Amino acid sequence: MSEKSGQLLASLSLDLDNQWSYMKTHGDKGWTEYPTYLDWAVPRVLEFLDRRKLKISFFIVGRDAIDRRNGSALCAIAEGGHEIGNHSFNHEPWLHLYTHVELDQELEKAEEAIEAATGVCPRAFRGPGFSLSAATLQVLAARGYQYDATVFPNVLNPLARAYFFATSSLTDEEKEQRKELFGTWRDALRPVSPFNWRVGESVIREIPVTTMPFFKTPIHLSYVLYAARFSRRLAIAYFQFGIAMCRVSGVTPSILLHPLDFIGGDDVGDLAFFPGMDLEWQYKKDVIHEVLDILEKWYSVTTVGEHLSHFTNELPTYEFKIS
Repeated sequence: MSEKSGQLLASLSLDLDNQWSYMKTHGDKGWTEYPTYLDWAVPRVLEFLDRRKLKISFFIVGRDAIDRRNGSALCAIAEGGHEIGNHSFNHEPWLHLYTHVELDQELEKAEEAIEAATGVCPRAFRGPGFSLSAATLQVLAARGYQYDATVFPNVLNPLARAYFFATSSLTDEEKEQRKELFGTWRDALRPVSPFNWRVGESVIREIPVTTMPFFKTPIHLSYVLYAARFSRRLAIAYFQFGIAMCRVSGVTPSILLHPLDFIGGDDVGDLAFFPGMDLEWQYKKDVIHEVLDILEKWYSVTTVGEHLSHFTNELPTYEFKIS
């Protein structure tokens, strides 16, 4: 419970995926020039959150942390009192294919870059593209991470991946490399509420990205905004129903944001392949306010780390299995 309001806690997190990372995953030329929108998009997000007096979790990519163009924006996240998490160094959604040694180097490199940019060494992790492996969990535990937040129990994962592939120019080899992008069918079977992973002798806490209890369909902002392309009223009603299902089932939601939720097609034209990027920023802004009004009606919203710390009862423990 939140001592401040007496409400149950919910959390917000934002995966700080940059323009180049979307282009890289999509197979678009020009990503190696590392185009960025963080220098102006992050201040927009921070202003939005400040107006609502919200503190959330930002999962930062190490490659962006070493880019001087992003320096002041990333520093402002920490100065604003938001939680800082690790979103890998190279943002490759095939992170589950890395060896144990490669993963350790990837996380260490990201930690050093993020700490240099923000003054904070991250102790929270979310894999790019929801990529997760036993080796990742082992490395996180060995490096002293407080929690992982990669699990995304969503039945629509394969459909989202198929849509992404259909709009890309990826080769068959590249599609094979990305075949677990956004997660797989087995991920939909995983719990919606926090739990512990056990991998060998290692144990690490997991707080999944919340999907609709029972139905396992996504309720995070990118999906709501995509639905709002067709009907804003129905999109908001869908989110309201998702929150109602959380309340009925006792799930305290952890809702995911992305930078593109705060960027309109009128801001960036090169990411038209991403759902919802044909909407203007002002329209998105109004929808996000409506969504957060609903969330804050029932929950006191905080960071993922603070949210997880209030689960004082012993969490269920599961063995990580590949299939």
